Amino acid sequence: MGAGIAHAFAAVGCAVTVIEPGTDGQRAALARIGSILERAATLNPGGEPATEVLRRVQAAGSPDDLPGDCDLVVEAVPELPEMKAVVLAAAERAVGEQCLIASNTSSLSITSLARGLAVPARFLGMHFFNPVPASALVEIVTGEETSAAAVERAVSWTRLVRKTEIVVRDSPGFATSRLGVLLGLEAIRMVEEGVADAASIDRAMELGYRHPTGPLRSTDIVGLDVRLNIAEHLAATLGPRFEPPALLRDMVARGELGRKSGQGFYRWDG
Repeated sequence: MGAGIAHAFAAVGCAVTVIEPGTDGQRAALARIGSILERAATLNPGGEPATEVLRRVQAAGSPDDLPGDCDLVVEAVPELPEMKAVVLAAAERAVGEQCLIASNTSSLSITSLARGLAVPARFLGMHFFNPVPASALVEIVTGEETSAAAVERAVSWTRLVRKTEIVVRDSPGFATSRLGVLLGLEAIRMVEEGVADAASIDRAMELGYRHPTGPLRSTDIVGLDVRLNIAEHLAATLGPRFEPPALLRDMVARGELGRKSGQGFYRWDG
């Protein structure tokens, strides 16, 4: 997600700093962004060369290394509240008062995350979707102390990267995760119960309901571990209808995490 978000802003002319601990992590992050840019250049051969866009991206090892004059920080670490709190607080200390601070969380409370910040009025959710280059949506999530000015700025940033925004109030799962996870969990239960195989269930939603990607392939793309974490959070806050199926827990325990591990409900090669 971080690489995709960095690509989105670099592609429209922004200078971007990617934070990744360790030299190897920084090299890997830049390689991922370069790969995204090369694919984009193949699809749009008349656009700006990938090498030129990549010159606008630099990598650093800590939020302390963020430029003091940066205008937007988007946190995109895993869905662990404690980790996000540490990263967000460090970013806030590093940047100036003009900087908007956002979390890419897909389910965690924006209001709760804001409690660790000195200026919660400039903090909100900017939930991008995976894969970022192909997605048209950003879900802007307002916390209890998010200012109207912060929302306006988030909308402007969203439109700058040529995406469309929806603005939602902070609640468990927001709008998109709450609906998408529920559909994905039911699709997993259908596989678990032997109703149909994964490809047939996905095809039903793609052809019957015009979903661009079926719920099981989407789960593979998002990551089964990510979907499990979100489902557990929603089950704890919204009730047992979000309880993860045993099949999902078993697959995560086996390391079958979807596209990033090479195996999920589908086999992913290359």
